[in-house]
Order: sequence, then C-alpha cells, then structure tokens
Amino acid sequence: MLKNYYLLITILYSIALATLCLVQLNSVNKVGIPFADKIFHFLSYVVLTILWYNTCYFYFKKAKANALILAIVVSISFGIIIEVLQGTVTSYRSSDINDVFANSLGVLLTAFGIGMKNKYLLK
Repeated sequence: MLKNYYLLITILYSIALATLCLVQLNSVNKVGIPFADKIFHFLSYVVLTILWYNTCYFYFKKAKANALILAIVVSISFGIIIEVLQGTVTSYRSSDINDVFANSLGVLLTAFGIGMKNKYLLK
C-alpha cells in the first residue's frame, strides 16, 4: 500500500527540505550541539536518499542497482542545487561547501548501507 505513495511522499519531502533550506530562520533558537547544522544536513539527506531509492525501485520499477544509482545522482544534485540557490537567490542564506560535503556523505553512506543490504541480506 505504501509503495503506491512513494512518489508523493518523496516529492513532498523534497519540497519541504528545499523550503526549509531556503527560508529565513531568524526566530529559530540556536542548538548547543557542535556541528548541529552539519548533522541536520547529513540526516536529512539520509532520509532523502532512502525515499528516492524506494521511489525508483517500487514506483518506477527500476532494478535495485539502477534505483540506487538514480537515488545517489538525484540526492547529490538536489543538495548542490539547494546550496547554489542559497548563495544566489537569497540574501539571508549563504552557500557552504561543507554543507555539500555533509549532504553527500549522508547520501553515500546511505547508498553503501542499501547496497550492502541488497547484496548480503536479500540473497
């Protein structure tokens, strides 16, 4: 049943993530955790990668390897585009290459985990 809604869920999450990354966040309290911003980036792209993988696999009926490659490409591209937009479209946000690294690390570690799951647990 959930498989029928993966595309909708993934698109809504992507829109929410883009919105959160592009709006002004002045009223948000600072978190006292070191690197909280990078942890948020990492975790949000873990979720994004899982959603795009499941969408490609279940909704678009791609093979597992192709679904994983598409999820990686879409998620990393999405992160880069958001960072470019932060630096060019907004006056209150700035691009940060470290955010791109945190996003990409989340994507790649998630892809590695999915790949290992597919290779070893489902044979």
